[in-house]
Amino acid sequence: MQAVLRAFFGYFFLVFIVRIVGRRPGRQLTPFEFVLVFFIGGLALTAMVGDERSFTSAACQIVAIALAHYAMTWARAKSKAIARLVDGTPLILMETDAKKGRVWRAETMVKMRIQDDDVMFSARDHGLKTLQDVDRAILERNGDISVLPSDGGGSDGQSNAQGRAAEADAA
Repeated sequence: MQAVLRAFFGYFFLVFIVRIVGRRPGRQLTPFEFVLVFFIGGLALTAMVGDERSFTSAACQIVAIALAHYAMTWARAKSKAIARLVDGTPLILMETDAKKGRVWRAETMVKMRIQDDDVMFSARDHGLKTLQDVDRAILERNGDISVLPSDGGGSDGQSNAQGRAAEADAA
């Protein structure tokens, strides 16, 4: 019964801590936030299966990690350099050059372990049928691949992803 009560309390405690720390939709978690989720989960598991000392210790550790996350989030908001270091920047995987046509950034793709099939999967997911329909492909900070259609995208001729790609080139 004691283990059930610990699990019950642990669940509500984690929900409370996550609400304090902040939230984002699951598809938008950065690697930094994935580490936070798994680390806190591991600490909570220790509290549920251990004795009273491990329960108190785990609760203190979870609060310490939550405070560290809050401090890191604050630092990311105050400094673009820290935000780039922690979250990364969007990377261009493929772009259309007026002279060369479609150009893959092979070095970036190898470094990020992305295959051209991954880009085509994302293109099909966006309703594009062939590589000729793709103007630019961008690996976003959260690991998603944004694909911009050849016709230019947004109403002003430049979509949000193109703006992010321009930022990535500047970085």
